[in-house]
Amino acid sequence: MTFDHDLKATVRTIPDYPKKGILFRDITTLLADARAFRRAVDELVQPWAGLKIDKVAGIEARGFILGGAVAHQVSAGFVPIRKKGKLPHTTVRIAYSLEYGLDEMEMHVDAIQPGERVILVDDLIATGGTAEGAVKLLRQIGANVVAACFIIDLPDLGGAAKLRAMDVPVRTLMAFEGH
Repeated sequence: MTFDHDLKATVRTIPDYPKKGILFRDITTLLADARAFRRAVDELVQPWAGLKIDKVAGIEARGFILGGAVAHQVSAGFVPIRKKGKLPHTTVRIAYSLEYGLDEMEMHVDAIQPGERVILVDDLIATGGTAEGAVKLLRQIGANVVAACFIIDLPDLGGAAKLRAMDVPVRTLMAFEGH
């Protein structure tokens, strides 16, 4: 568990952000540490090293940073999944659940071809609403979602379990109790 402890020490915790009672897990400190960033990317992709991965899909915004690095590491293309209205070409869209209602995310309709093997990447999985929406969006256009990778899991909120129930293997590097 040395690995978990070392990387965990590079994550900054900010109390009462974005609202009172929340402990925000800030990965910008991990990203700023060259060794920690490289190690996190290497560990995220480790189970799929050597396998054919066609695309890595990253969820806006921190998933773009990690997803680009993961795509480079596995020699795959990168596909951004963005909030509604941010992409310039024809898109496919899905509504997903947030803590306080619904939002929509989209990706370019031609970003992934049916049957392509895709890894979904974001910084953190909590309730899983956004990741679940992203998996459904990817599958809607025919992607084979090979796995979902996150640096941080908040297991008390059940998001990783929700993805596993959708037959998506989940890779996380560390867990924090609570929310």
